[in-house]
Amino acid sequence: MRDSPTRDRFREIVREPAFPLAEAALLVACEEYPELPVSRYLARIDELAESARVPVGRASTLRSRVHALNAYLFEEQGFHGNHDDYYDPRNSFLNDVLDRRTGIPVTLSALYIEVGRRCGLEVDGVSLPGHFIVRVRPAPRGPAAEEQLVDPFHAGALLSHEECQARLDRIFSGRMRLDPAMLAPCDGRSLLARMLRNLKVIYVKALDYPRALNALDLLVELEPESAEERRERGFVYAAMDCYGLAAGDLEKSLELAPQGPEAERLRARLLELRHKQALVN
Repeated sequence: MRDSPTRDRFREIVREPAFPLAEAALLVACEEYPELPVSRYLARIDELAESARVPVGRASTLRSRVHALNAYLFEEQGFHGNHDDYYDPRNSFLNDVLDRRTGIPVTLSALYIEVGRRCGLEVDGVSLPGHFIVRVRPAPRGPAAEEQLVDPFHAGALLSHEECQARLDRIFSGRMRLDPAMLAPCDGRSLLARMLRNLKVIYVKALDYPRALNALDLLVELEPESAEERRERGFVYAAMDCYGLAAGDLEKSLELAPQGPEAERLRARLLELRHKQALVN
């Protein structure tokens, strides 16, 4: 993993159990925009929250607070889901989401979380299969029935469990049933990992291996015990003819998951990579 001040900062903050989500997401964007003024974009989020705080604070119930925040972000400010060009990598960079007012579910949810929390709301991500939403909870010890599920990709639509199932039906053609565990809140690490995996998939499909490698480097920093990310990075290194680095990652993946379903295939691939490395050397 190459070093840079932004990568050093990313590495530093993700070592903490709870880290500043917006800053981490902007540091991801620094991979594409090395001169990105992170502090300026953090100030933009603060400004959004400052403007939203009055209408949100004036509302008397949790539901009306959510409606106030939705009205500000999606009606007044014009944030919206990018339905027309979903796989544009810019949808995964928080600075572009702020500039272009459009993004994908996970980045719009990250923005919603950061603005909502600054307005005094308790907001967490919810990592549904194939989709990402947020959960807004009542104050501690408040009635659980007041909890609101919100879909930032669809202009802050409030979702029932039945509507969450309908989202899954559209994505998986009715083959997946909603499990209550799917609605559990996820932490910033899981949200950021999902953001990076989106980028990884986009770049691998485009055969843009240098950018895919950047995303995987950050994923390995974020989830150092993930056999999957080590394996995926190894495959990208191999596609770039970096046989020694590829072999090192596959060895680490096997060390982390020696009995995994891919283990035998990885051992064979590892032998092949070591052979190619020897030929090059």
